[in-house]
Amino acid sequence: MDARTSNLPPESVSKMLPNAAGWRADATHTLSLAEVNSTVAVPPIGGLWWRRLLAFAGPGYLVSVGYMDPGNWATDLAGGSKFGYTLLSVILLSNLMAILLQALAARLGIVTDRDLAQACRATYSPPVNFLLWIACDLALIACGLAEVIATAIALKLLFGIPLIGGALIAALDAFLLLLLMNKGFRFLEAFVIALLIVIAVCFAVQVTAAAPPVADMLRGFVPSTEIFTNSEMLYIAIGIIGATVMPHNLYLHSSIVQTRAYPRNEEGRRDAIKWATSDSTIALMLALFINAAILVVAAATFHKTGHSDVAEIGQAFELLSPLLGLGIASTLFAIALLASGLNSTVTATLAGQIVMEGFLNLRLPSWARRLLTRGIAIVPVVIVTAIYGERGTAQLLVFSQVILSMQLPFAVIPLVRFVSDRNKMGKFAIPVAVAAVAWLVAGIIVILNLKLLFDTLFGG
Repeated sequence: MDARTSNLPPESVSKMLPNAAGWRADATHTLSLAEVNSTVAVPPIGGLWWRRLLAFAGPGYLVSVGYMDPGNWATDLAGGSKFGYTLLSVILLSNLMAILLQALAARLGIVTDRDLAQACRATYSPPVNFLLWIACDLALIACGLAEVIATAIALKLLFGIPLIGGALIAALDAFLLLLLMNKGFRFLEAFVIALLIVIAVCFAVQVTAAAPPVADMLRGFVPSTEIFTNSEMLYIAIGIIGATVMPHNLYLHSSIVQTRAYPRNEEGRRDAIKWATSDSTIALMLALFINAAILVVAAATFHKTGHSDVAEIGQAFELLSPLLGLGIASTLFAIALLASGLNSTVTATLAGQIVMEGFLNLRLPSWARRLLTRGIAIVPVVIVTAIYGERGTAQLLVFSQVILSMQLPFAVIPLVRFVSDRNKMGKFAIPVAVAAVAWLVAGIIVILNLKLLFDTLFGG
């Protein structure tokens, strides 16, 4: 009996292994994040609902970090300052996409006992898996760029540390995850949620000070055709989607939902799907508030006063307090940025471990994998900062989000395919109507990405 089965009722142990149907016969199956798999106890089925909700609460908040990470800040600031409230509809749409896709990722992990990377390795040929791994690693590198840049900028704004020095300091946060994981997965979740509360409070204060017109905000949530006809607006809109619906989050969520010690039988899995979906939906509503708040503050503060070219975090920091008339506004902005950078580092580095182990079945020491992940992200930031300064890093931050968006189809399409497959999911395969919506979302993502690629290459 392994570490996971020791935490489960005896009657569940024999039903733990996923059905072999639908998977490659030569595919090996190992536990996802074995060191924390099934380590969080949950109350018996039929107990008090709020205790079960609290027991399953956590993975959704780790996932939500990726939907309000520093990459969102650059795209939301650019969208709000240049186009006012118009792109709020894109934030809402991308958040609804995220809620659906994360629910599907949780379902895959709970039903199959495989994370998305493991499911790909157990389905596709080695060459296809290698290409999918490369695509996902590119997304993780892009995400790492955003985190390192944001952490470096926040350290400069708060403490005057040069950007290159801040980027190098960011390498040390690789050990933060190691420390938190050693204390237990619940401790990691508590740390992340505490920082999310800090971010939410900081932006609640700023939105209150900005006092945006409610009618203008509500109109912003209604989609506009101008988003598709204005190439510059479309570029930022796709950047928002790339920054919001993040590919590595699908791999992350399908793994960390398995940290709960629910019975690995039909009743246990069905109950786990219900509570895990509730957890991620609630958490992603917080992400919607944060993303909308960043754009609303930019629209009410910068667009309204004619500062339509504010796309850099440093510019926003300098202008917030004078324009809002709130002395602490800029400091709150920088504190929230630092909290966001730390949170994103923890979750993206964990996702990197899941992706490498899932696709390659390669298990490096955790400290080595985390240092490698940070190193790959830090080198470009140091080079760009040394050559181009702050403006170069700001452009790199926005570009990283577009790269993320370009990688989305390589995660979304396999996910939707797997959860629609009755051979893999059995009774838990999603209904035809849900599958149709999921494929529509995947289609929208692919079409928007092709449009962006065409405009980028041919200047459309």
